[in-house]
Amino acid sequence: MTRKKIQDLWSEYKWLLSDIRFWIGVFFMLRLIGIINAPLEMGHNWRQSLTAMIARNFWENGANLLYPAIDLAGEKTGIIGSEFPLFNYLIYIVAEVFGYQHWYGRLINLVVTTIGTFYFYKSTKAILSHKVAYYATLILTVSVWFGFSRKIMPDTFSVSLMLIGLYHAHQFLSQTNKGLSLLWFFIFCTLGMLCKIPALSLLSVLGVAVFMPSVKRSRTARMLLVGSLGFAITCIWYFYWVPYLVTTYGYELYFPRTMSEGLREIMELWPQLLEKFYFVAFSSFIGFACFITGCFAIFRTRHTLKWHLLGFGIVSIVFGLFIIKTGLVFPLHSYYIVPYVPIMALIAGYFLAHIKPKYATWLMVIISIEAIGNHQDDFFIKQREKYKLNLERITEKYIPKSQRIIINGGPSPQLIYFAHRKGWTEESTVLLQHGHIDSLHHLGATHLIWHRRNNEQPPAVGPTLYQDQYFHIQRITP
Repeated sequence: MTRKKIQDLWSEYKWLLSDIRFWIGVFFMLRLIGIINAPLEMGHNWRQSLTAMIARNFWENGANLLYPAIDLAGEKTGIIGSEFPLFNYLIYIVAEVFGYQHWYGRLINLVVTTIGTFYFYKSTKAILSHKVAYYATLILTVSVWFGFSRKIMPDTFSVSLMLIGLYHAHQFLSQTNKGLSLLWFFIFCTLGMLCKIPALSLLSVLGVAVFMPSVKRSRTARMLLVGSLGFAITCIWYFYWVPYLVTTYGYELYFPRTMSEGLREIMELWPQLLEKFYFVAFSSFIGFACFITGCFAIFRTRHTLKWHLLGFGIVSIVFGLFIIKTGLVFPLHSYYIVPYVPIMALIAGYFLAHIKPKYATWLMVIISIEAIGNHQDDFFIKQREKYKLNLERITEKYIPKSQRIIINGGPSPQLIYFAHRKGWTEESTVLLQHGHIDSLHHLGATHLIWHRRNNEQPPAVGPTLYQDQYFHIQRITP
């Protein structure tokens, strides 16, 4: 190909680089790498296994959205008080068509998050400008969202639903679209809050409409009424139905703190808390520097962006209360920052949009390389982890489906998920305590699966049915 032909092609197609749809498509394709991986990566495999476990139980035992169930509840039914299981239900629907596979949640999350990212762009463009929306969307795409958007977890999924709903709320308030905008706002924002309650913090931005004279009071009142209805439905699920499930079926996933307890735990873990903002949010120190600089830039123009600043402030206060309420859970888990990252990305995008384009381009390239590089482990499964995929084949041969197992998987549900049996998962040290396995046997445990990590030797509890370098299975006898 001649140099002139290359120049002609560049002139014809360079407009693609300024079209956010092109980049959203590129990053969608990039995240398809390893999309059919089982939840075996080192980061957050426990939460992904739990999510997939609930979906698989829908597929095998009946899909009742009001009664999500897990496999590690021992002698209990396994019904659990969790977030509203829409994400799990979508996995179940795909399984009904194609048969169950571990990875369906990855693709569902990626598709919904990609759509949510585009609606984030549309909202930001309508509120600020194309340029700000362009950079903000790029930063959001390569942020912590880059990795979590392809995990079997509802975090980016729920916030993406919220972003779609907020776009329709803006359409309704600005009278751009009078049709079904209010209905779409209600549906998507309600589902977003139900799927993961931290997404609620973004809904609070609509409080700005109360103070804006340019927005018709009648429209604001209708929007707040509809939003309050969605909030009420969310409260019924989390503060009535979830406690009912916990009380009735005896298994709890959430352990909420009082404000004083949460604040005390947060203060003890303040270095980890700060890390969630200065590194985890963007997975890039350069990205965080753009956010900080953007904060100063927006404050300098506070007279023209006063409503935007008010919105940032409201969301930040609500999100801060959420941090305190979760206590130590927030600083110890990287995915709880996910709902606040769109706000941070918007501010960082504002900074990039107001510097020379060539500098903004280079900064965006550096941020992308740094951020994606920090997510590379999410794309590939280490060879040493793949033996766990054989566990279900082994249990099918030696343990009837109706019988309950004990496995030394610790608090993580990963091994019991791959075993595809119900029962107990405990730390090895707990199972080695005198009489503990006997007590679980009296509750219904029939088999012990011992994971031979670090050359740990299993206790002798009965005849050996199977053993290899990874697993040792015994039938428990009195």
